[in-house]
Amino acid sequence: MNGHDVTRRRFLQVSSTAVAAGAVPAASASESDWSTAETPTASTLYDVEYTASGAYAVGAGGVALHRTGEGWRTAFDGGVTGNGNSLYGADVTDDGERLWVVGASGAVGEYDVETGDLRSHSAPTGSTNNFNDVAVTGPAGEANVYVAGDSGKIYYSFENGEDQTWEYVTPGSGSAVSAVDFHDVRAGHAVDTNGRVFQTTDGVTWNGVGIGDANVTFYGVDSDALDDVRVSGGGGKVFHYDGAQWTSTDLGDAGLRDVESENGDGFTVGGGGKLFDQTNGTWAQDRTPTGQNLEAAVRGSTDVAVGAGGIVLER
Repeated sequence: MNGHDVTRRRFLQVSSTAVAAGAVPAASASESDWSTAETPTASTLYDVEYTASGAYAVGAGGVALHRTGEGWRTAFDGGVTGNGNSLYGADVTDDGERLWVVGASGAVGEYDVETGDLRSHSAPTGSTNNFNDVAVTGPAGEANVYVAGDSGKIYYSFENGEDQTWEYVTPGSGSAVSAVDFHDVRAGHAVDTNGRVFQTTDGVTWNGVGIGDANVTFYGVDSDALDDVRVSGGGGKVFHYDGAQWTSTDLGDAGLRDVESENGDGFTVGGGGKLFDQTNGTWAQDRTPTGQNLEAAVRGSTDVAVGAGGIVLER
């Protein structure tokens, strides 16, 4: 996200190297069948996930929306503890039964999509800084939880976020960690606002793997394997790592807040309603019925993108 695609994929089915420039996509936007869904909020929606009971989106003021057979409905409001702290990131356990959310002032929550119970795991190790993203691996009740913080730390628990099980590590120089994503139980990637990408294979130790001379802020990461990573950032840039080098694709000037891709198919979203579709590794811009900034997207039986003003796009 915000990259959180590992559990989505499971459920629905080292050094800084130079950046090589990729091809710029065609200027003309491709035809699109994205449509706007009605939602019960005008608050910005920052993340979206698929669970065992359908899609959920979370956002400002601590709102969480659920996509039901009758449309989008409010699952809960007011955040994890009811104090209105905004929710910036979400991820789902491998079985789709629990939605984990994180946000402002140390908010961390675990939502049971079957019962509607919302459990707080807030302020791990006493931290109340803003949390930007979360990645979880494993089944409900036994999850490994990784939280990306504004303080430059990644907080982690290998015991479902229980009290006294949290630890933290600072992978970089202390710049805010903007997104985290895992492709295996304890293997994944994170990005910070200082143009750095970090990799772990044990969930504890993080090593830098780029990106040299990127010169943009990173917002989203999609970790598919140690040698298959995508990062989205400012200036319309998407970067891909193949285990040897990073290549970049320039998609224009919109800041790209999220990237989701698997086997060369996916999309990235960003400012001004910009949405780029990837097919067989090639990016092309989709027309969208909004000029609102888009914050996140998820693939599923119905593809969903969310953003400012409570906007939800579906395809």
